[in-house]
Amino acid sequence: MTGNHKNTSITRRRALAVSGGTVAAGGLAVAGFQSAFADTTDTSTDADATASASSTSSECMTLMSSVTEGPYYLDGALVRKDITEGKAGVPLTLRLTVVDATDGCTPVKGAAVEIWHCDAWGYYSGYTTANPGGSAPAESEEGDSANDNTYLRGYQIANANGVVKFETIFPGWYTPRTCHIHVKVHTGGEKEDGTYEGGKVNYTGQLFFADDIAEEIFTLDPYSKHTGSYTTLANDMVYDGGGASSGLLTLKAVHKKDPSKGYKGSLTLGVDPDAENTGAGSGGGGTPPSGAPTGAPPSDSASPSASASS
Repeated sequence: MTGNHKNTSITRRRALAVSGGTVAAGGLAVAGFQSAFADTTDTSTDADATASASSTSSECMTLMSSVTEGPYYLDGALVRKDITEGKAGVPLTLRLTVVDATDGCTPVKGAAVEIWHCDAWGYYSGYTTANPGGSAPAESEEGDSANDNTYLRGYQIANANGVVKFETIFPGWYTPRTCHIHVKVHTGGEKEDGTYEGGKVNYTGQLFFADDIAEEIFTLDPYSKHTGSYTTLANDMVYDGGGASSGLLTLKAVHKKDPSKGYKGSLTLGVDPDAENTGAGSGGGGTPPSGAPTGAPPSDSASPSASASS
């Protein structure tokens, strides 16, 4: 797979998405979490298919502008650790640490981290008929039991160390975007009726994956059933090449010789708890080749019809 989407319009949209802005508009810096998953045991020692992402104590103090939330955001995601709902794909354990970049990178206890991403064929819940580009089976052909309004979306509330952990799958891709996960950091609200209500969004951003790891994953089933031209990081309209500070995850293989066993991904998110930025309308987010998403979102918000869990 090769990226072939770099052109003048995409370069301009990428510039809009990642440049300018102030701390007051909502800011974040990110860095690799060096001791990620210290409490877990790997099948292989030194199983380190790792994205190049350095970390220093000063990185989290450099606040970045938020980027677009993209065209597939839905309100009402569930508070839960496992967001897969039976969706097929390579397992991904995601550990994110939220710190206050304006106060010595102290943990932000109680921050709500929200993520959402596409499935192995490039489909988002709530928009399951939107064309992901290339050639892919219809989302309905997967035959899973996932709720079409809620799969691969969820919140977790940060513990005393500012840490949240999600169990999900490695995302697929859709034209013209590279592989990514959307993220929002909320503060000041509370868990209510299985979701998170109130407060404000301090940051809206995206998390990214090293090209070599993503392209290896996409040769596996079920990802391989989606064929076409994959957009690499260098050609993406949002990722600006800044490594961890631009959202590039540190990835560690569960089993060094068998990528199908899954990955552990980690990043530290340095936020300004006084900032507010929803990400709506800021920069380009990528839409299917036909334009705006063709799949209709739920009539209300994504209903918490699947069981919520901590």
